[in-house]
Amino acid sequence: MLIGYARTSTLDQKAGLEVQRDELAAAGCEKLFEEQVSSVDVSARERLAEALDYVRDGDTLIVTRLDRLARSVPHLLDILDTLTAKGATLRVLGMGIDTGTPTGKLMITVLGSIAEFEREIMLERQREGIAKAKAAGKYKGRKPTAQAKSKEVLKLHGEGTGATEIAKALGIGRASVYRILRAEEGA
Repeated sequence: MLIGYARTSTLDQKAGLEVQRDELAAAGCEKLFEEQVSSVDVSARERLAEALDYVRDGDTLIVTRLDRLARSVPHLLDILDTLTAKGATLRVLGMGIDTGTPTGKLMITVLGSIAEFEREIMLERQREGIAKAKAAGKYKGRKPTAQAKSKEVLKLHGEGTGATEIAKALGIGRASVYRILRAEEGA
C-alpha cells in the first residue's frame, strides 16, 4: 500500500498542504496522513506517529520533500529504522529517491546530512546576527509580558486571589504568577 504523509509548519501554509496532497494523490497514495505542526518538536507530530504505526510489510511511505518528514539525520534514521523493521520503504517524490534500493538508502542518508548541515549553518548565522544586533543596541528581545503585570499580580494576591484565578484574569501563565510571587518574597 502507498501511504502519504504531508506536513506544513503553520496554519498559514494551507496552499502548501494542498499542493502536497495533490502530489501524493498523483503518486497513487491510498491513505494520507497530514498535519500542520513545526518539525522542530518531534513529539508534537502525532499524525507522523500514526502513519508510522499504520505502515505494514510491503508498504511505502511517500513524502513530497525530505524536509516535510525529518529535521535531523538522527530523526530521519529513526524513521528509516522503523520502516525497515516493519518491512516498509520510504519514497521522496521531489528527489526521486526510494529506500527500497541500496542507492536510495545511501542517497537519503547523504541528503539528510546535508539538510541538517544547512539548518545548523542557518541557525549559527541567526545567532551571530542576533549577537551583532545586541552589540549595536538594536536587538532587545521580546518584552517580558508577565513581568510587566507584576503590580497587578501582587495586588490580586494580596486580596486573597489564587494563582490560577490571577493567571486567568491577567492572561499570563500560572508559573509566571508563582515566579513573580517568589521574586517578591526574595526581595
